Order: sequence, then structure tokens, then C-alpha cells
Amino acid sequence: MNPRKMKQMMEQMGIDVAELDAEEVVIRTADEELVFDDVEVTRMDAQGQETYQVVGEPEVREAGAAGAVESGADTDEEDESDGGAIPDDDVELVATRAGVSKSDAREALEAEDGDLAAAIARLE
Repeated sequence: MNPRKMKQMMEQMGIDVAELDAEEVVIRTADEELVFDDVEVTRMDAQGQETYQVVGEPEVREAGAAGAVESGADTDEEDESDGGAIPDDDVELVATRAGVSKSDAREALEAEDGDLAAAIARLE
């Protein structure tokens, strides 16, 4: 169908169409991220309901893969935690008080279910 005719028909039905100048579109699911870099995005407004149409080829990434990787010696120790269950501040406090490494402090905190006093007592 002729694009001009299509636009006229949509206007008659009360549908407003606008092209968006998008640089990137990211769709996050529980398992993955779909990243569209070279993308065409169209916004359609029909009776107050906005609908977006995304056209392009996505790059598929694992969920969380787009996050910045921290640099430093503690990165491996932080990644081993159960989704951040033990706060880094607690690990530092136990390591300082007991005079042990952060990895030993994290292990003690995990063994004691996050109990600071019990983890320090365990290490002393």
C-alpha cells in the first residue's frame, strides 16, 4: 500500500504516528537483554494509548552482562557472594576487627549467616 495513503487512513481513524530518532533500544527480560543499536522506532497514539514499534536486528546478551565490570582486587570476592547478601561494609568491618583478609571475613560471615559478632568471634 502507498505510504501516503496509509498515513491518511491512520489520521482518519485518529491514529497519530511519529518517527523517533532513537540511538539505542534495550529490552531486558529475566534471562537476557535485547540491544538494538541501528533501530527504527515508531510511536503510534491511538485514543490515548501509545504503542511503540521497534524495527531492527538485536544483539542478544545475558542478563546483567551489560553492567560495568569493576576493577580491583576485591572483584572476585564480591562476585562470589549470594547476590550481595553480605554487604561489603560488613566484610570490611569483620576483616579489620579480626585482622584477616576480606575473603576470610566473607566466608566467616556466610558461615554465621551475616552475624558480625559471631563472624569476628569465629576468626579470633
